[in-house]
Amino acid sequence: MKAIVATNQAAGIAGLKLVDRPEPQAAINDVVVQVYASGFTGDELTWPATWTDRAGRDRRPSIPGHELAGVVTALGYGTTGLSIGQRVIGLTDWYRDGALAEYVAVEARNLAPLPGDVDFAAGAAVVMSGLTAWQGLFEHGRIQAGQTILVHGAAGVVGSMATQLAREVGAYVIGTRRADARHAALDFGAQEFIDLDNNTLEDVRKVDLVFDAIGGEVGKRSASLIRAGGTLVTIMGPIEARPSNGRTIDFVVEPDRAQLSLLVERLRDGRLRTNIGRELTLDDAVAALGGTERVKGKTIFRMHA
Repeated sequence: MKAIVATNQAAGIAGLKLVDRPEPQAAINDVVVQVYASGFTGDELTWPATWTDRAGRDRRPSIPGHELAGVVTALGYGTTGLSIGQRVIGLTDWYRDGALAEYVAVEARNLAPLPGDVDFAAGAAVVMSGLTAWQGLFEHGRIQAGQTILVHGAAGVVGSMATQLAREVGAYVIGTRRADARHAALDFGAQEFIDLDNNTLEDVRKVDLVFDAIGGEVGKRSASLIRAGGTLVTIMGPIEARPSNGRTIDFVVEPDRAQLSLLVERLRDGRLRTNIGRELTLDDAVAALGGTERVKGKTIFRMHA
């Protein structure tokens, strides 16, 4: 099969190569999925799990790209709940080969059914961003109707999901980013927009929840905006700033079949839109990922079109 592999940690994106690899085999509780669409997160090549296994052993060459949509082609011993020929989406384990390949072996519990009326590209695009937004809002942020939420990066891949899901539950959403993101943030459902280059963040009224997909100084400054009992949720790693009478939570997204199914329901009935910036083939991957052009939205790679 064709696959993109990462071989040189120091080289980063420049070290990616398109190669031929053996098709994976299904271990116990695994399935093999023929990949029809997959996504890539730009900072994957900085994650330790991309380069080593759980015991710290070098696992290069590794295949990146952990969000996928495709069709089950083989079942491992003990696998239940899925069948050969079934359309699925899912998030692969960080320490295993990903889905920038024509086939991938995945733990069955990490996959959810994908109905026939949902496009493979849309399915792949909702996996990581949708799960991240869902877990940040509902599990960690405990969002409720009537609350005010500040979404940093509201026009981005994750922020646009958080904006839509927060609006659905009846929260008031204030989005942030640079001026050129205003239209997109409002289009995804933000009711106000703060231009971080030209507006003063500290002028924002107190909020119940901050969902931070930007990090850095923006994340630190946001702690002072949270009212008593509120929460700062970030996906950008640990930060020092904490609300004076609230919580700060940083987290890493986890696979969840039930949550994926809920996200797919929303795709089907129009309550949720993906944020796809471009669709490419696997043959295009190395050149496209190594480009200098800033791409808005998720990059999705299609295979077996």
